[in-house]
Amino acid sequence: MFAQLRPAIVLVILFTALTGLAFPFAFVGLAGVIFPHQAGGSLIERDGKVVGSALIGQNFTSDKYFHGRPSATTDTDPADSTKTIPAPYNAAGSNASNLGPTSKALIDRVTADLANAGAKPVPGDAVTTSASGLDPDISPGNADRQAARVAAARGLPEAQLRQLISANTHGRLLGLIGEPRVNVLELNLALDATKP
Repeated sequence: MFAQLRPAIVLVILFTALTGLAFPFAFVGLAGVIFPHQAGGSLIERDGKVVGSALIGQNFTSDKYFHGRPSATTDTDPADSTKTIPAPYNAAGSNASNLGPTSKALIDRVTADLANAGAKPVPGDAVTTSASGLDPDISPGNADRQAARVAAARGLPEAQLRQLISANTHGRLLGLIGEPRVNVLELNLALDATKP
């Protein structure tokens, strides 16, 4: 019996070592050499200090900054561990809301967001969450809608902010895949570097 089990055990150990250890370490090492910025988390630094990642959104709420799309991430309520509270862009709690199109909670939230959004039409990404709840990008249309608010809060010409949005708009991957997008953190850092 052991003679029949021995080859199976050896193969399980061998393939576990190859596919569970050797290949992942080889790919991580190769990625670190070929794509060091991306393999390191696409971290963004200012003045030698990490201020965020280009891959994870941040919760900007001040009128002086462009805001990302709504985030559905949550965390445990410190007052009651059986409940959750909103925790926008909480990378440890990455998830979608899982609310369907007939959900009253979703309809109420989107309706309230639309009421607070101001002039119509409102881009979809201004009132809907991403699948991960961590999306760092917004559409150029969403950024353009916020330009007047940010310009008023900072005392900058709106045209200058629209140029900044245009300069920070990334096109489609290979000209075909995805939609044009603006990374909110990068745009806000560029905004902070702008002189009135």
